[in-house]
Amino acid sequence: MASTAQPLRGKRACKKIFWAVFPHACFILSLVIYAFLGALMFSHIEGNRKVNLSEEYRKFLQSLWHISRNLSDNMTENEEIFKDKIHKLLNTAERDWFVNPKDIWTFFGSLFFCCTVFTTVGYGNTYPVTRTGKYLCMLYALFGIPLMFLVLTDMGDILATVLSKSYNEFKKLQSKILASKLCSGSTCNKGNELKSRAQTKVVINEPLTIMELIKSQAGVKRKQIKYRNAEIFEMLIARENEHTKPERSKSIERWSSCPELARGKTMCRVIENFDKIGKQLEKFDVPIVLMVLVIFVYISCAAAILPNWETRLDFQEAFYFCFITLTTIGFGDTQLEHPKFFLFFSLYIIIGMEIVFIAFKLGQDRLIGLYKKVISFCGEKKMPSKKVYPK
Repeated sequence: MASTAQPLRGKRACKKIFWAVFPHACFILSLVIYAFLGALMFSHIEGNRKVNLSEEYRKFLQSLWHISRNLSDNMTENEEIFKDKIHKLLNTAERDWFVNPKDIWTFFGSLFFCCTVFTTVGYGNTYPVTRTGKYLCMLYALFGIPLMFLVLTDMGDILATVLSKSYNEFKKLQSKILASKLCSGSTCNKGNELKSRAQTKVVINEPLTIMELIKSQAGVKRKQIKYRNAEIFEMLIARENEHTKPERSKSIERWSSCPELARGKTMCRVIENFDKIGKQLEKFDVPIVLMVLVIFVYISCAAAILPNWETRLDFQEAFYFCFITLTTIGFGDTQLEHPKFFLFFSLYIIIGMEIVFIAFKLGQDRLIGLYKKVISFCGEKKMPSKKVYPK
């Protein structure tokens, strides 16, 4: 029997872990599938569009030909004028005149575009041109942005739990080190022995029976055995109100013998896990300086790795690019030569946005607390002083 019980316990433990991880995996998988579907859609629509050379393109080529023909042999005299004219002329050019749409809207290029849409980064380097692509982009962002924020909130709970536990463990370790330095060895050992003895004597029996509840009352202990019915009834009602829980049928308590009831219980637990999203993030409380340090270290690690495949970026430019990306500003002034490699860096982007999101939430709470203190301080100053009249 013991040999068969261990595999059953292992299976039950695996099932519990699976259903606990299921909501988080569901959100991430939904976002990945949504990004892949968007990449297929935009690569088909924008990549297969026909490029029509407009009248503006013909005028551009004509002006360029006139500038090159009127350029004199003496390059030193007309160099500044030539640069100025070429600069103005190139500003009027459109990128579609010189680039094939299929080269931009590949699967990885479209996937990169979808990531910039639902993360609200929006570099502006790649954008839809056709009307159908623009309408689908608005519809895609309408459903993609809430899904992304849902993933951010869910992952934020996990990161908030990890950071808060790490910070609390660090504080406990710091307090233990300070306590060991302050107190002497003999007194601490005696105190620990007394605490351990006191802890061994404490026994909590829950739930209490009716007679134990009645006897535990201070006003009833010294009474005789004959209690008044009214007092007993009031105590029972108070006991019931304190520990009221939704009644569960006996069939659900025996869920291990019925797979249908077991499935219902696991579904209830999964639904409870969905309802707990965002709760840990509301309880998160660590120093804001610590979060700023975490963001700095996180961006610095990426800024040291990114120049390995983006040769035009140094550490400072990569740090600037990562900060603009994680804060979803996305100017688009820094263009990537290999966005395909950066897509594999998408997990870094999502986790980084989580950290920045937590830092912004923490800063928001601190700012609200500061406003409350200022308003209460100003209110106390403006309150009229109470006049004391002689009796």
